[in-house]
Amino acid sequence: MSANRPSVLTIAGFDPSGGAGVLADTKTFEQHKVYGFAINTGNTIQTENAFYEIQWTEIHFVLNSLEKLFENYTIKAVKIGIIPSFNYLKEIVFAVKKLSSQTKIVWDTVLKSSTEFDFLNIENQTDLIEILKEIDLITPNYDEMKKLFPEFNLLSKSPPSGIRGLLLKGGHNPNKVGVDYLYTPNGIYKYLPKIDNCYEKHGSGCVLSSAITANLALGQNLETACQNAKIYTENYLLSNTTKLGFHYV
Repeated sequence: MSANRPSVLTIAGFDPSGGAGVLADTKTFEQHKVYGFAINTGNTIQTENAFYEIQWTEIHFVLNSLEKLFENYTIKAVKIGIIPSFNYLKEIVFAVKKLSSQTKIVWDTVLKSSTEFDFLNIENQTDLIEILKEIDLITPNYDEMKKLFPEFNLLSKSPPSGIRGLLLKGGHNPNKVGVDYLYTPNGIYKYLPKIDNCYEKHGSGCVLSSAITANLALGQNLETACQNAKIYTENYLLSNTTKLGFHYV
């Protein structure tokens, strides 16, 4: 492995279409010149147009894989995708921090696929906050934001209490489509789209979160990492007219 490339890890689902999940993440990692590892949280049956079912990976298998990778490599950043429960997420997050307290963690908060398949139900807000305190950035869209933090005021100048960073994606914003907001303890940052028109893509949220993860591993601060990831994702959206994008852009 090249000494010039930092190592990053995606812990997410396997999408056989390659548009989302670990396949999309590793494609994004390669374009950012970081070395990508992957742990599969679940095998899915899906296409870019429909989600059918998922077979979850047992948590002990994920944790064993996680331990072996961290024992052998210096992993700068971790992206987490779909998970079946908050306890599953908690086990992963706390394991990463125990193995390497300096490793950055980004959670792409996939609470429901675009085809209305429920991955996760919000049950205990206290447990949620306990987990999120250990995560450097979460990337919900507007619908997921309402589920995670129903009482949060979007006009706030800081994230919900205890949250390190929250990137509110603008794809589902009914009023300002494409405008993203990064909430940090130091203030709020607004990212305007660079393009007027784009093509809908399956897995664009995976691409954005994995691009941020790669940028953090490359040493960029959170604000810059999000800005550059947005540019990369917009180029991905423009790569062709289908729902499965290209990563050469």
